[in-house]
This record gives sequence, C-alpha cells and structure tokens, in this order.
Amino acid sequence: MSIAENIARIQQQIEAATQRAGRNPSEVSTMAVTKTVSPDRIREAYESGIRLFGENRVQEFAGKAQALADLIGAEWYMIGHLQSNKSRTAAELFQGVDSVDSLRLLQRLNSAAEELGKKLPVLIEINIGGESAKSGVAADSAEFEQILTSAPKYEFVAIRGLMTVPPYSEDPEQSRPFFRRMRELRDQIAARKLPAISVETLSMGMSHDFEVAIEEGSTCVRIGTAIFGERAPAHP
Repeated sequence: MSIAENIARIQQQIEAATQRAGRNPSEVSTMAVTKTVSPDRIREAYESGIRLFGENRVQEFAGKAQALADLIGAEWYMIGHLQSNKSRTAAELFQGVDSVDSLRLLQRLNSAAEELGKKLPVLIEINIGGESAKSGVAADSAEFEQILTSAPKYEFVAIRGLMTVPPYSEDPEQSRPFFRRMRELRDQIAARKLPAISVETLSMGMSHDFEVAIEEGSTCVRIGTAIFGERAPAHP
C-alpha cells in the first residue's frame, strides 16, 4: 500500500478507537516517525496530511532538514534519547523535545533555548515499565518530583505533558496496563495544579498498539512502520 493509503487506514483506526473510548478524533494527533526515512518519502506523508514528525537522532535530521525546509506548517520533534551535549543543536533544529529524561537535560535545554531566544516545548519521558535498557525517568523517583517542582525556574522550556514507550509485546493488550498507569499519572499531576506544568499532551502508542493507547487516553500517537513500512537498518 502507498503511504497515502496507509495514512488513510490509520486515520480510520484512530476514529474507531476514539469512538470505542467515547472520545473525539480531534483529540488525537498523529506523529509520523521518520527515523531512516528519506526526505522524498517524508514529503509523501506531508502531502497526505501529516504535519507532525518525530526524529530519533539529531545528526540524522540535521542531514535532511534543508531538503524539507519548504514544508510549510510541518513541525519536527525530537523523540529519541538526547545526549545533553547535543542540547543546543536539538533546541535549534526542533520545534520541541519529547524525550526529556533527566533534570540535567531539562537544564541544558533551558540554557540552549535562552541562547536562541525561544521557548522550547518539552515532554517528560517516563520509563513506565522500569526497564533498565530504556531511557526515561521513573514516575516514583525523586528526580521526577524535582523536575515537576523546579519547573518555574526554567523559563525557556515549557513542560506540556508526558511521553512513554511501554515494554514491547506483540499483543497490544499487554501495553494497556502501562498506558492506564500513564493516564492516571497524568491525572494526578493535573490535580496538583503545579506552576509551569501542563499535562495536556500524553504521547503514547506506536504502530502495533496505538489503538489501545487511544482507548487509554493518548493524545498523540507516534507511527513509523504502519506509515512507511519496515525500515532499513540505520547507519551507525
């Protein structure tokens, strides 16, 4: 199937999932994950209506940003693990960083955004499954609490929600408890009405489990394979 056909099918699935959950489809954004995807194929997704794009590597996106600079209204977000020494480049290249996993990275991004004279939207990445191989801050950690309570000090970043990647399973239902815990965490934070903290965005769900994520409250699904097909291995 073509990229356009894939996107149309995904949109139907999103609408069906929101209907099951009693939600409005307009509450859910589709982010196309473009790791290892060439600019011409990204352009196809744009021409099929996609405006949000997620990249996993700063250097990879830096190499194709110029070829995509004419896509009016396209927004580019960093969704992969970000080394703090690349904070300045990320703050310059991306509209937002959806994978903030430490207080140190938040501080570095704040400094970079200040230098650039911009306010950078960010999501806090939660390691909801407690997996040692994955990035993300633990929801019950002192560091996460410190991020939440110290947010007003960092004037050049705007915390606007949470992101997660649950433990992988071929059965999407295995992701449901993790998505539910994320929604509950989001609701708990919202109830605290913390200064400089918004949790309007709950980014969770990928190609294999996004319908379950939507049923559990996701507001942004990150879709790569279901749009572009299986990826070729990335160059080191």
